[in-house]
Amino acid sequence: MPNILGMFLEKLWWLLPLLIIVSTLKTPWFKGLFGEWLVKISAKYLLDKEIYHAIHNVTLETPDGTTQIDHVFVSQYGIFVVETKNYTGWIFGSEHQPTWTQKIYKTSHKFQNPLRQNYKHLKALEAALDIPIDKLHSVIVFVGGSTFKTDMPANVTYAGGYIRYIKLFTSPVITEPELQMTLSLIQTKRLKPSFKTNREHVKNVQVRLDPTAAKLCPKCGSDMILRTTKSGGNIGKQFWGCSQFPNCRSFQPLV
Repeated sequence: MPNILGMFLEKLWWLLPLLIIVSTLKTPWFKGLFGEWLVKISAKYLLDKEIYHAIHNVTLETPDGTTQIDHVFVSQYGIFVVETKNYTGWIFGSEHQPTWTQKIYKTSHKFQNPLRQNYKHLKALEAALDIPIDKLHSVIVFVGGSTFKTDMPANVTYAGGYIRYIKLFTSPVITEPELQMTLSLIQTKRLKPSFKTNREHVKNVQVRLDPTAAKLCPKCGSDMILRTTKSGGNIGKQFWGCSQFPNCRSFQPLV
């Protein structure tokens, strides 16, 4: 019996690493990484490097921790802030909904409206670069074979559609000296890309997503405290409100 077992393991030794690889390919981490790689490669060959200056994986400090931007393309036509989503199935959502829905057969999954997620990226860049937000453009790219089942804004695109959207902007709004200063500032203000930076960012995200964890105000950095709605349709419901109210009116829902 030991010999038979040994022969069996010797012939099928490759199964374990194969299973590990297959499991890794299915993780949200790898899907996100692969989606970002696809955007990075397509930009390399479809956007003129002399016009669009690419910076990938930009992590910036914010009042409530950090924010991580997949791709930034700096050009005379504006700064394009690109968020990548790797999803399959049907996607339902609208510009102003807080959450969108992914549906695969009979299974539904809700996820944060990527336009809202990317708005925080725009605000972080606005603060870091001291540049008017109207020179920043939010772009969402879905990869992975998903299908939009509701009408989406023009800046929510499939795969290479983000290239066509970026090229719609043809009026210069940034001078050459401003462009060079912007590139320098991004490199100066970003946290060094590393495993440690990614790990700390993940921790910050986990805290923000935990409805019971203590939070810092995303606008001013002060402590957020639990408050209870005292009137209106949400009376009795709790929410996170800035401790500096009424000077800062930032709030976040508890769930």
